Amino acid sequence: MVGNASRAAIISDRSATGLSAEVIAELVAEVGPLRHERHRARLTSRPRKRAIGAGAKHKLVFVDRLLATLVHLRHATTHDVPVCWFGMDRSTITRAVGEVRPLLAERGCTTAPGVRLRTLAEVIDHLGAGGKTGIIDGTEIRVRRPAAGRRDRGKFISGKTRQNAVKTMVVTDADGRMQFGSPTRPGSCADITHARQLGPANLLADGPAVEILADAGYQGLGAQTGGRMVTPPHRKFTKDAPDWYEEMYRRQRTAHSSRRIRVEHGIAHLKNWRALARRLGRREHISDTVQAVAGLLSHQQTADLAMAQQR
Repeated sequence: MVGNASRAAIISDRSATGLSAEVIAELVAEVGPLRHERHRARLTSRPRKRAIGAGAKHKLVFVDRLLATLVHLRHATTHDVPVCWFGMDRSTITRAVGEVRPLLAERGCTTAPGVRLRTLAEVIDHLGAGGKTGIIDGTEIRVRRPAAGRRDRGKFISGKTRQNAVKTMVVTDADGRMQFGSPTRPGSCADITHARQLGPANLLADGPAVEILADAGYQGLGAQTGGRMVTPPHRKFTKDAPDWYEEMYRRQRTAHSSRRIRVEHGIAHLKNWRALARRLGRREHISDTVQAVAGLLSHQQTADLAMAQQR
């Protein structure tokens, strides 16, 4: 078990976990009891019953389990690094990360103290209620190539980068603060196909009046949403375009890009967590990783904003 001095050093150094000490304390108070309840429920659901307090004792306390998970997500370190820090077997660290990561993914994105957004419908309702503009974009995460002989080996190859990847859809507000990170799809899935599967077109058509900015990969959804999803203008002339049209077309696209650039900043902050820069682990856990990191990033952004407003 890591000593109190070493634990305090990890918590106080924001570069180690990507989170401030205050946010880590809130995570411990929120996720710790939930993890304990699920652990007890899993034990009591087994056919073989044990007396309360019987069985092996966990030497790695929850705070250390959380810190090991945060360091793994922030720096994409192998589990051997926390093994050296915490003095545990590799299997213990692997089990700790596997327990904590889904709990972090279920938290959703924090947009204000006490306000959590867990689904795309909640994000659209939240943006509409506040009269805010949302920005949507897709991003790819490189993953390991599936084993030879698998039938679905080719579906992870991205048509854009020609590399094995998965795709996630990110929603931010007009300031680039994280609002939602979607479950992943194989890299061969187009942005507009992924959006149609998640259903923002139906939510926007039937929901509140809200403006969502998107790039050219989502062209076509604007007509389906009554103009609520705004994409760059279609090109009217394929050749021999008048000079006045070229200038107008360039100004319109530049103005649109200037409004939606903040989502690129949000994605950059997301991929500062190196577990999303390139995924070296199992692809089955990548959706939990995306949603866990999105929730942690939004929580820290909200805490930083509240601190800046108090000054």
